[in-house]
Amino acid sequence: MKPSETSSTYVPTRFAKSLLKLAEQRNFDISQILVNAGIEFNPLDIASPKHISAIHYSRIYQQILALLQDDSFGMPPGKGMSAGAFKMMCYAIIHCETLQKAVRRLNEFIEVFYDPELHLSMTVQGNTVTVSYPNYKLTNIVKGQAGEAYGLALWHRFFSWLIGMSIDVSDVRLVSERPPNADSYQRLFGAPVHFDATQNGFDFSIRYLEFPLAQTEASLKDFLRTAPYQMMVEPQEAESSELISNVRRVMGYDLSQGFPSFEVVAEALNMSPPTLRRHLRKEGVSYQKLKDQCRKDAAIAYLSRPELSVSAVAALMGFTDPSAFHRSFKKWTGFTPGQYRANEFAIEDGDDNNTGVASEA
Repeated sequence: MKPSETSSTYVPTRFAKSLLKLAEQRNFDISQILVNAGIEFNPLDIASPKHISAIHYSRIYQQILALLQDDSFGMPPGKGMSAGAFKMMCYAIIHCETLQKAVRRLNEFIEVFYDPELHLSMTVQGNTVTVSYPNYKLTNIVKGQAGEAYGLALWHRFFSWLIGMSIDVSDVRLVSERPPNADSYQRLFGAPVHFDATQNGFDFSIRYLEFPLAQTEASLKDFLRTAPYQMMVEPQEAESSELISNVRRVMGYDLSQGFPSFEVVAEALNMSPPTLRRHLRKEGVSYQKLKDQCRKDAAIAYLSRPELSVSAVAALMGFTDPSAFHRSFKKWTGFTPGQYRANEFAIEDGDDNNTGVASEA
């Protein structure tokens, strides 16, 4: 079993095809990109599998992003997304006070830079918030496919990342016909999914709109370094607890600065340390375990970036001694950082100088 096999999720191979076709148009070395990504088949082949792992897709994305110097999140050509648009959108919303203000500003940005079929709409009715693609055009090409679910899932997980906790989705609607593997889409959101709808969208509680953003420009930089992998991996079960999500939010995302003390976290949550400790015990976790989970998740995300040496990852993780990072990573995963890369990405153990980025043809 590969180190991340139990936590990886999958996306339609056509997402990778769109990226590779774009790279092919620019005369980039497709075979080298696939080798660097550790993929043994060519997604452009007709007989290629229908799905690709999120980590492999992310590695293709990061290479082509570096070659194009484009932060378009791998949308197909002709979708109206300008180079660097997603990155600039993130910086435009990162200082918003609440999720509601961030989503509204995000929508304004999208209306300027994206084609109408990609415009998002947020409506509130009672205690329910609906985010949807109201102008989506039903076509024979799209009809019968449920890939749009992944686009919605990316937005859902991006919103969750902004506030530092998983947003519980109550309902999902897709314009596509019900596929044979409909259950996989329900697992994608953890909520009922309805097909043959008039628009693509998902619902969640209005209470999330008032949550403050947990991110900063520093954590955004880290996020963009490994995107879109963070928005594709399946959320951990422990994060379904609102208490644990709130603790993770207070702990922050800049691991190079270390974690706040348990007393500071308790105070931020308006609890006494003994009360918070008791609640965490009921959840079956400790503060130390949550810190280790944060470190493990961040380390795996950083190690998915081939241009970051193991020493650089250690520094980003707040380790002044790379050997201490090696020991800690093996404790968290059972593998050294080099072994993890070798098993998951076909990068030789200890090869810190391998950037994994193909040169332009």
